[in-house]
Amino acid sequence: MTDSRPPTVLSEQDQDAADTAQLASLGYQQQLTRALGLWQNFSVGFTYLSPLVGVYSLFAYGLATGGPAFVWSIPLVLAGQGLVMLTFSETASQYPLAGGIYQWAKRLVGPRYAWLSGWMYTWALLITVASVAFPIATYAGPLLGYPVNHTTTVLTAVAVIVLSGAVNLAGVKRLAFAATAGVVAEVAGTVVLGLYLLLFHHHHSVSVVGHTMGAGGSGGYLGAFLTAALFSVWIFFGFEACGDIAEEVKNPSRKIPRAMSMTLLVGGVATVILTLGLLLAVPDLGAVLSGKDTDPVGTVLSTSLGSVGSKFALALIVLGFVSCTLAIQAACTRLVYSFARDGVIAGSRALSTLHPKFHMPPGAIAVATLIPAGITLMPSATVARIITFAVVGIYVGFQSVVVASLIGRFRGWSPSGAFRLGRWGWAVNLLGLLYGIAAIVVLCLKTPANGTGFLDRWLVPLSVGVVLAAGLLYLAIARPREQIRDDARAEATSELLLSTE
Repeated sequence: MTDSRPPTVLSEQDQDAADTAQLASLGYQQQLTRALGLWQNFSVGFTYLSPLVGVYSLFAYGLATGGPAFVWSIPLVLAGQGLVMLTFSETASQYPLAGGIYQWAKRLVGPRYAWLSGWMYTWALLITVASVAFPIATYAGPLLGYPVNHTTTVLTAVAVIVLSGAVNLAGVKRLAFAATAGVVAEVAGTVVLGLYLLLFHHHHSVSVVGHTMGAGGSGGYLGAFLTAALFSVWIFFGFEACGDIAEEVKNPSRKIPRAMSMTLLVGGVATVILTLGLLLAVPDLGAVLSGKDTDPVGTVLSTSLGSVGSKFALALIVLGFVSCTLAIQAACTRLVYSFARDGVIAGSRALSTLHPKFHMPPGAIAVATLIPAGITLMPSATVARIITFAVVGIYVGFQSVVVASLIGRFRGWSPSGAFRLGRWGWAVNLLGLLYGIAAIVVLCLKTPANGTGFLDRWLVPLSVGVVLAAGLLYLAIARPREQIRDDARAEATSELLLSTE
């Protein structure tokens, strides 16, 4: 499934020249700083996926809705997302460009299709930044000793988003350093703590994962399991960030596929360890399912770690949330920059101009900072409603690339990157599409409503329709035309017209 030829070992200078030449063959000059190796690329993807943030945020939901057997959603979703990851690896290996999904779709299908794909994914990322930053006060308040209310929740979220913007503006090396620190916090907060709970504080045997404990009631367990499966659906993405920063990675055609697979594999292992550790350490599982214990994570931390240990765990959780916010914002920045460099959004010149010292686009960073911060300033109920679009928007963006790969193959596309699926390409793409459609349906039907009205009940699919309609309206009115900046354009670049596509 990969290039069987042994990789040619180049000197650092020759590798830089090869990377620059590859980028030029795809139409762009090297402008961003290419400074990341495999570990740094993985770190950005892993802190975006963030099993620490996902499990601590969603464990109570998964257990309360599906009982202990909800953990079986983890391998199912991992397998499905693994197919999507392989699809991304093949496209990213041939087209290692900043902005990932937008650029891949453009090469495989065409500019208008890619514009809509990138539009959906951009808004999903902007909202995801807000959704990760918004609950940080829940953990930072008890850690630092300040009350958790609407005001402190908003102030904490805005502070973290602005801080992340400052780190991103400071350059990719600072991002890599922060992401590496985030990996340390992730591993300590998931693998180390999970193993500690499994070894020293378990109240149940591992056989409990075979029990539903009455979840679903007389209506059967399938519906309850699909609802609980959102625990995993909401966690296992982020590997695509490895491709979003492709123009800052050395030897990207080989390293990005490896970093993506490492992100999903390590994220899956960490999620399983922490989820099992928490599950077996819950003193009273029945109390969680009945609603008497609405914070089983807090219960486990206080009963197993004591006050000092709980404070340490809270510190790790806060670091995990901050590094996750930073990584998602970084991916969003590259996507906005990629759009703007092609000249297909309003304000392209300002959004794609690089800082002369840090080689980062301040305008794109401002978008990835101000819009999420603005979302958090809205009433809590409005924020909750807006956030429901985040994950489904990301899944729609993912599937747009899977569909693009299938269209490309149908048109005769022959992948030529260092990572290739070969004869398995059709099967991987088709099965990835089936999984993605199923996940989107589950998200639309099973995402908990924020109210009882029609709008609240069907908010997820309606939000997809609203964002898609806005994108189509922009295309119809603005009729954007790809005009790559002169200082970013390689000589071989030819102009593509979205308006005539």
